[in-house]
Amino acid sequence: LCGSALLKKLSWIIKSMNFNVANQIRFFGISIVALTFTFLINNFLNFWADWPGVNTFFANIEWFGFKKLQNPLEGPSLVQAWIQLLSYILVIFLSFAYVSSTSNKKLIQDSVTLSSLTAYIIRASFWIVLLVGLVDMVLSFLRVEDYLIPLFGQDLGMALGRPNFRGTYVHFPIMLISLIIAYFTRTLGFLWLAVLVVVAEFQIVLARFIFSYEQTFMGDLVRFWYGSLFLFASSYALIHEGHVRVDVLYTKFSKRAKAWSNSLGCLLLGVPICWTVLLRGMWCKQCIINAPLTNFETSMSGYGMYVKYLMAGFLAIYALTMLIQFISYFLGNASVLQEEMQDSDLQSTDSIKTIVE
Repeated sequence: LCGSALLKKLSWIIKSMNFNVANQIRFFGISIVALTFTFLINNFLNFWADWPGVNTFFANIEWFGFKKLQNPLEGPSLVQAWIQLLSYILVIFLSFAYVSSTSNKKLIQDSVTLSSLTAYIIRASFWIVLLVGLVDMVLSFLRVEDYLIPLFGQDLGMALGRPNFRGTYVHFPIMLISLIIAYFTRTLGFLWLAVLVVVAEFQIVLARFIFSYEQTFMGDLVRFWYGSLFLFASSYALIHEGHVRVDVLYTKFSKRAKAWSNSLGCLLLGVPICWTVLLRGMWCKQCIINAPLTNFETSMSGYGMYVKYLMAGFLAIYALTMLIQFISYFLGNASVLQEEMQDSDLQSTDSIKTIVE
């Protein structure tokens, strides 16, 4: 009886808040994005701050008295596990509250907002790979040529030769600076990053054949920038519909049929692939993304750049930005299905494509 009364009360609240189909779609899309960020935050807490995690919480509670606990959570660990569990519930509630408080907002507006968020993450990521790449290349050169200790002293010079120290005290501060720079800039610089890849490759050829000088870090810089160029540009290309589309049937579809095709493609193919990458790569500490990140993995040669662990993080950035952009694309096409805009108003959707320019 209490459950039935609660459902009736919730139904009344939803109706009173104008929670129509469009708002339900908004709630669905925003919840997916919010849950993804919550998963990434909890992943950091699990494997960097040694919190127990939600899966450990469920594995160490007694279910209806049928399970004998081996290592029950208690004290601070139990509190941390509850915080992580409630964080997922909280973001769903906050998503509901946001949609309810902005019930007059259109789907296309949320689509543009999510695209701008994707653009910011990509901008920040490109500034990170640019600045970290340049600084780490200089430090790697000084290490190879035995200049670190003469320049920085015995203790600091030796510390800069350790991956965990360089990652924590050199790379991470540069990442924070890059986040700030990306906030005040409005260009992604795909062109200049592609040019930098060419310049990095050219300096290898120049140093090898003219000066007979070549080191491992020189090739690492090319791979570092080259990998980021392709993985980070994927969501940018999705904004501009630059990905290859096999237009056997699609070009003959009506506007609504195209919107249905795009919406279903995002939900059934795009978002699941992104979640598969994140879950398979970050579910445990030994997974393919978490393991290099937590261990500050470097190249096998020992004389290259200390950025290999960041290249594993490229996969997480790729999956995150693609997921957000798939949701943005889904909301944009859902706005067509909801007939929010007339044909003459559809030109406003071009703002989604130009938001990252």
